[in-house]
Amino acid sequence: MSAASLETLGTLESRVRWLASWTIHNANHLRGADVGDVKVGGHQASCASISTIMTALYFHSLRPQDRVAVKPHAGPIFHAIQYLAGNQSLEKLQNFRGFHGAQSYPSRTKDVDDVDFSTGSVGLGVAQTLFSSLVQDYVKAHGGLNKAPEGRMISLVGDAEMDEGNIYEALLEGWKHGLRNCWWIVDYNRQSLDAVIREGLWEKFESIFRNFGWDVVTLKYGSLQEEAFKEPGGNKLRDWIDLCPNQLYCALAYQGGAAWRKRLLDDLGDQGEVTELIERRSDEELSKLMCNLGGHDLPSLIEAFEEAGKHDRPVLFLCYTVKGFGLPLAGHKDNHAGLMTSKQIEEYRKLEGIREGHEWDKWESATDPQDLEKFVAEAPFFSKGSRRYSAKTVPVPAHLPAPNAAEKMLSTQMGFGQILHEISKQDDELAKHIVTTAPDVTVSTNLGPWVNQRGLFAKEELADTFKAERIPSTFKWAFSPQGQHIELGIAESNLFLLLSALGLSHSINGQRLLPIGTVYDPFILRAADQLNYACYQDARFMLVATPSGVTLAPEGGAHQSISTPLIGMAQDGLAAFEPAFVDELATIMRFGFDYMQRDGEGDPDERTWLRDQTGGSIYLRLSTRPLEQPLRTFTPEEEQDIVDGAYWLRKPGPNAEIVIAYTGAVAPEAINAVGLMAEDRRDVGLLAITSADRLNAGWTAAQRARDRGALHARSHIERLFDDVPDNCSLITVLDGHPATLAWLGAVKGNSIRTLGVEHFGQTGTIADLYAHYGIDTQSILRAAETISTGGKIRYIKAS
Repeated sequence: MSAASLETLGTLESRVRWLASWTIHNANHLRGADVGDVKVGGHQASCASISTIMTALYFHSLRPQDRVAVKPHAGPIFHAIQYLAGNQSLEKLQNFRGFHGAQSYPSRTKDVDDVDFSTGSVGLGVAQTLFSSLVQDYVKAHGGLNKAPEGRMISLVGDAEMDEGNIYEALLEGWKHGLRNCWWIVDYNRQSLDAVIREGLWEKFESIFRNFGWDVVTLKYGSLQEEAFKEPGGNKLRDWIDLCPNQLYCALAYQGGAAWRKRLLDDLGDQGEVTELIERRSDEELSKLMCNLGGHDLPSLIEAFEEAGKHDRPVLFLCYTVKGFGLPLAGHKDNHAGLMTSKQIEEYRKLEGIREGHEWDKWESATDPQDLEKFVAEAPFFSKGSRRYSAKTVPVPAHLPAPNAAEKMLSTQMGFGQILHEISKQDDELAKHIVTTAPDVTVSTNLGPWVNQRGLFAKEELADTFKAERIPSTFKWAFSPQGQHIELGIAESNLFLLLSALGLSHSINGQRLLPIGTVYDPFILRAADQLNYACYQDARFMLVATPSGVTLAPEGGAHQSISTPLIGMAQDGLAAFEPAFVDELATIMRFGFDYMQRDGEGDPDERTWLRDQTGGSIYLRLSTRPLEQPLRTFTPEEEQDIVDGAYWLRKPGPNAEIVIAYTGAVAPEAINAVGLMAEDRRDVGLLAITSADRLNAGWTAAQRARDRGALHARSHIERLFDDVPDNCSLITVLDGHPATLAWLGAVKGNSIRTLGVEHFGQTGTIADLYAHYGIDTQSILRAAETISTGGKIRYIKAS
């Protein structure tokens, strides 16, 4: 690289670091300073630490096809770079961390600039890039990389993020799948929020990553230091740097040139050549030399990135830096969440040569602003404009192939496997675009028939040894580049990160995939953060969680889920369903494949007041309990009711005293209870709830619409309750937390009893546990006896 280009990059680095620091200062000290809100926050030191690395990447080394996850606390640096490139507005920067302003942490869905991967929950963006690399290989193997060449998936990592366990779970999975085209660049400033990093940690990183097949590139010394090492006595200076404890190095970086001089002379003085080396430099020059670590040296960074770009092996870059580099608070152990004072920012402004009132000017203090503008515009990463792709929607048949209706006893989990198996036999676009995955529960979640038909994915052919040895086996699985199931080890974190990567393929790779991930329902909680992260990124996938509830009776409390229905209701971007019967499931899955591909704008659907045009992901909470399947054919209206969240299995009559509402596997108990009640209460109603989530979301949305003046707004559950008399009482039942359906009483003001499970389960039969938790038929009947015909709750003392 020419000296002129390096000088231009140096100017851009200073500009980016200033804009990030000023953006944070403005948010905390200038904008609305008298409002009295809590501190806005920001991380000026963390931004400064990585400013050189990001300058080298974005303005020189990155290509348009590369994708980057920026460490959360470097958000302002990212926004500043995008501002200089014309992808971020001044107004958004001025409103950083404000309503509709630039986000605290880079966000695909909330920011207007070119964010590849959302970050914020530390460590998740790191692992996401690994799985996005694997997805790129999958897409390439299936002939889908038509819009762009292979890109590198790059994560900019804070060294404290390396404590996150999910990173190492992902590392193992990457090794198993032959990871390529992945860079993790560690900002090794040796400081976290609470502490200075332990000595020798980089050696552990190096060992771990090399063992998993990564190249490790350590950038410890900058070019100024390398030149000093060549001087007489330079080898002793290098030895001193290598032996200097992290805490001392940080402290001296904060104290500056005079402190460096005193310490170095105390430790190395009277050694002739090394003393002369130190004394030849002024305090300012000495401080610049000692802080010229590899992560702050543009020539070293660019050379390392260019060398690594010659191959596709995964690379870990350990870039030594100083936290707060170039700022008055550089190196101080309290600088993580610390903010420069008004006096410090004023001194910094003068140091950068920025005129008062011109702090936001893109090229303030530059002697050649037009050349800078041209340099940025021609940087490879920005030269082709928007880097997000779109992909055509995959046609979904009007009806999915249904399981054999003659099989009367069937669980929803078995039904799911049979529906997917029937799809796997088709040679249509839907079957070709589905990709499945599971954390070592492929067989036990009924994905086996699909995998038998479509195969497991690997970049190279791998025969089924059992088949080759003529050993009988139900599962005849072979690995190949054409396979459509990605095998994972037992790590739910990896499942959701892979679903996130698969579910963004239409935008990242220009190839739409329809991912299905299966997991044991209770273990959603093990990776709830990763699930939330995937939804926050607006990744699109179908999550099949099975088996669920205390209905998995003999497995005991560790395998029985209680709170997952509430997670399904509360998780944004995820439409949760819990069908009881397989024909309901087929209807929901058909809707799900379509819903996963929607990306529309506009007002809510005035039939349900749901934002169905925007689409999202799907969560199916399924059961292993076989139920007798009804033989029926749904009308389009009935199918719509199922998708909207509920339908009447038995409409209440005009004199109804009781309506029973159930969801999921407890259908037989609810149906039996209604049958017994109907002997003397002919008008009793039975409501089948297929999605408490969508029912509740539509109801609350309709209320908000009425608040805004749309008095005609009525939700699906409100229309269904037109058939419920005012003095009728509701009894709800499910094998999950009773709060899931407790809100139904507020829809029309009916009195309500909520039956469900609130405590950890234990082993036993379904009958044992249903009776124990009060969700069996007799418990439903007893609940009905406590409710008077006037709708008041009347408790009857047990005999």
